[in-house]
Amino acid sequence: MTERVVVLGSTGSIGVNTLDVISRHPERFEVLALTASTRVDLLLEQCVRFRPVVAVMASVAHGRVLAARCRDLGLPTEVVYGPEQIARVAADERADIVMAAIVGAAGLAACMQAARAGKRLLLANKEALVVGGAVFLRAVAEGGATLLPIDSEHSAIFQSLPDDPLTWPQQIDRLILTASGGPFRTRDPATLRDVTPDQACAHPNWVMGRKISVDSATMMNKALEVVEAHYLFGVAPAQIDVVIHPQSVIHSMVQYHDASVVAQLGTADMRGPIAYGLSWPTRMVSGAAALDFTALPALTFESIHTLEHKARFPGLQLAWQALAGPSGSTAVLNAANEVAVEAFLAGKVRFDQIHTVNMDTTFQVLPGAVGSLDDLLALDEAARQAAGAIVRRLQV
Repeated sequence: MTERVVVLGSTGSIGVNTLDVISRHPERFEVLALTASTRVDLLLEQCVRFRPVVAVMASVAHGRVLAARCRDLGLPTEVVYGPEQIARVAADERADIVMAAIVGAAGLAACMQAARAGKRLLLANKEALVVGGAVFLRAVAEGGATLLPIDSEHSAIFQSLPDDPLTWPQQIDRLILTASGGPFRTRDPATLRDVTPDQACAHPNWVMGRKISVDSATMMNKALEVVEAHYLFGVAPAQIDVVIHPQSVIHSMVQYHDASVVAQLGTADMRGPIAYGLSWPTRMVSGAAALDFTALPALTFESIHTLEHKARFPGLQLAWQALAGPSGSTAVLNAANEVAVEAFLAGKVRFDQIHTVNMDTTFQVLPGAVGSLDDLLALDEAARQAAGAIVRRLQV
């Protein structure tokens, strides 16, 4: 029988790659629903090709445009719109698999609904764990959902771990996340104030959206991944390390108590982890190119703890600081970073001031009791308000 898939954020890079993998296995997968924020033209193309039962646009205006164009083409797809409709399709009883690829905290509510509905949830939205934390994990447990990581680093760790999670604490010494170092790995830290958005988005190895590309340039993506790894794998923050690996061939590693290390390698192509999530616990063709070991460059590694790298990537240490704080601290950090990156891309703050916004917001917004989605959303909003005020103060 075919498995029915919902792709949340189908017009982003993860969503597009997910549909590419699905297209290679028409006998195995059927697209039930696609969702997008603003890219009507691309979502329409996807509706023509994959004939989803439902298509969702985040806004009423974009939804009405898509609905009219689908009618004009005689497509059978039902078009609905609004954030509540995105959450509804994430929990649709007809869905077997939900790919969560909506960028930022905006995807949290839909992830929670998919978790509560017991779906196989392929998590490309790291913010669900960074913001949701224990609240999100409780929804996964209560709903009986299967949570599989899609970020290349966390998928690599998952693939390098024993099958039985109950044995992990007795075997794991540490998790080692690899980082490319982004476009500014060798740049003089004193010149980072002059970085432009286009320069920050020019990643040397991966093709990604603008927000995640900026996060890679500041290495805030790695800070969020440290938080995500803590929640995904149940290890203490002190057991999570980061090493710079410019070639992006080793996607991450697990070091065991016997000092052995298991690593997952592959080309820099997100279709690999996506295919593994879709086919788990088996494997299938992804479309990614195989590694040619005879043609690989030398694999090199650099410490994140050198003085120069600490100056280049000051935001990375905020991960461990937030994890040491009260529940909800990581949600504050994520909200501040989303506001700061948006302001940088809009030309309102300098590249080096992204860290200032993040750090000052975490000092100003102190979480109270966080026990529900509403608590998290209220904390997220408070952090955004504080970060916005800091941006206005710094505005160039």
